Amino acid sequence: MDYARPDALVSTEWLAARLNAPDIRIVDGSFYLPAQKRDPKAEFAQQHIPGSVFFDIDDIADSDNPLPHMLPSPEKFSSRVRKLGLGDGNKIVIYDTTPMTGAARVWWMFRVMGHKDVAILDGGLPKWMRENHPVTDDPTPPRERHFTARLDNTLVRSVDDVRGLLDSKREQVVDARAAARFRGEAPEPRAGLRGGHMPGAFNLPYNELIDPATGTMLPADKLAARIAASGIDPTKKVTASCGSGVTACVIGLGLYLTGAPEAAIYDGSWTEWGGRADTPIVTGA
Repeated sequence: MDYARPDALVSTEWLAARLNAPDIRIVDGSFYLPAQKRDPKAEFAQQHIPGSVFFDIDDIADSDNPLPHMLPSPEKFSSRVRKLGLGDGNKIVIYDTTPMTGAARVWWMFRVMGHKDVAILDGGLPKWMRENHPVTDDPTPPRERHFTARLDNTLVRSVDDVRGLLDSKREQVVDARAAARFRGEAPEPRAGLRGGHMPGAFNLPYNELIDPATGTMLPADKLAARIAASGIDPTKKVTASCGSGVTACVIGLGLYLTGAPEAAIYDGSWTEWGGRADTPIVTGA
């Protein structure tokens, strides 16, 4: 059984055969939480796929918003990616080191900004290196290209949108955090946040959609089965949430691959919801 929408992923073999293709741009979207004490930009400088550029999720963000790495304006996004040499007419292939988390966020950002010819390297840099494909520390000189941003508001949700969805049940709200955090039994990694989840939300931990042995997305049949087991109706639209809007995008990717309606991401996610005093929270399963 194949993915309903296979265009969101490319294999390491596919990319290795097209490393020098003139219409392909390769992007490292690696991202870590502060507690992980790793510097993705420094790691990129030490080794990356030849020809790739680094997409900094914390920099290509709304710097006026106190929440971490929120979606920037279309103008800022265009300005930043243009300088990276990412433009109209390019097929953009994103990878990361985790794998899938940072890459899924960058994939979603490009789709929100109207660039649909974008895919993720399945298995990321770890699989690429296991297979002895080339890496380099040579910087890629970016050639500025024109990028036209067309904001797709159907793919992003605000705190007020989510309040309305929980009341109306017009969209399913799905939380990508670990089950213990969802139930309010494990502490949040960010200080000052309440524990628990939104009333009526489903829980689908993002890592359950990834094969732990290979770092690749689950095959189509297992992916569909895991989504169904969470209680989600795959025919209805989903708004996905997580800790800070990154791993929710793995849920969006999984739903996209299965042919479900394209998910929206609650950008503020639990950092916003759990950090406010006026948002409803429940604990337990």
